[in-house]
Amino acid sequence: MNRRTFLQTSAATAAMFARDGHATMSARSANDRVQMGVIGPGSRGKEVLRQMLHVPGVEVVGVADVYEPRFAQADAVAERTVFHTKDYRELIARPDVDAFLIATPLSLHREHLEAVLHTGKPVYSEKAMGFTVPDCQGIIAAARRSRSILQIGHQYRYAPWIVASMERIRKGEIGEPTHVYAYWHRNNDWRRPVPKDDPNGKLEHLINWRLYRETSGGLVTELGVHHIDLANWIFGGQPTHVLGTNSIVRYRDGRTVGDNTQCTFLYAGGKRMVFSSLTDNAKQGNEFWVYGTEGSVQFTIEDAVFYYEKKKPLPKEANATVVEHGVETGASYSTGNEMPYRGPGDKVQVTYIDPTLACASAFFAAVRGGAKPLANAEVGYRAAIACAVAHDAVFTEEKTPIPALPVV
Repeated sequence: MNRRTFLQTSAATAAMFARDGHATMSARSANDRVQMGVIGPGSRGKEVLRQMLHVPGVEVVGVADVYEPRFAQADAVAERTVFHTKDYRELIARPDVDAFLIATPLSLHREHLEAVLHTGKPVYSEKAMGFTVPDCQGIIAAARRSRSILQIGHQYRYAPWIVASMERIRKGEIGEPTHVYAYWHRNNDWRRPVPKDDPNGKLEHLINWRLYRETSGGLVTELGVHHIDLANWIFGGQPTHVLGTNSIVRYRDGRTVGDNTQCTFLYAGGKRMVFSSLTDNAKQGNEFWVYGTEGSVQFTIEDAVFYYEKKKPLPKEANATVVEHGVETGASYSTGNEMPYRGPGDKVQVTYIDPTLACASAFFAAVRGGAKPLANAEVGYRAAIACAVAHDAVFTEEKTPIPALPVV
């Protein structure tokens, strides 16, 4: 993407959120410089930082990480040498940092978020917002005490094809949404390479923290949090209960979270979200299906397609018969209209914008204009709390209640 294209895209993104009242950005404020401090420039942190640096007027001035090789990697993304420290408190104390990106392992989010929120400076935190139930409750309390902007990195809330689809869903295009089926299937072991010189296994747990139960919510959190957030958006609230399961079926390499998981999240009014994640078969990939009384929508990480229900056939008399494939059966046994629809559907027509870039653009629009982010602390809580409960529910395999958002 060249600079002209990016500036046009960035302006369009800001305008889209301004229409919904989520953010505003004037031509003057778009030129204001924002100096970023990054806590946790690891794999995801570098990608978010890379997208942030595409936003005009944004630069990084310092990074904090306990793993020193990250410093050179962050410098490469910044294309210059920035301030480095292994103690995040030194970075927080710097007066030249205007806003923060937190992309540390999930189990550290509460510590880092509460410290930054206490400064009153804006912060963009990767999802999930918190790891445990007390973490989520502590973070939402800290966010409410603070006057700072907090945006959670639920980037698909900013993807143009999802934003456009949500508007059509709200207008009743697929009737009443009743079910969500979400998949994130891959065919790899979800493991990252570790330097060979790791006699105590310290680097293994530092780099592959997502594979261990004491630091990770497993697949349902690291991947499913995206889908839970979208289901919350569609159903207008968080789930009340979850039941699920997980197991290690293929990658027996010392990990303590499952290499597959299946969960059902229960919402008010009998509505449901079903989530499945595999690491040994990539069929389905990342798909999110919304089923309504009049139609369905399929989201992927690049597009969305609407499908519509066929007209319902008139009910047949109790003693009526039908002939299917040359065989006469009772009317109640008829399988008519049960073959899957295989047509092209109605693809949502929008200009593609990388969701992380759109999310970052909205964050800086909020920082410059003072508007409340769409993916705010309450949005982050409702998704993270479901994951925090599911973290244990997939091991107990029991229906488990999910705490509601605390009342102010």
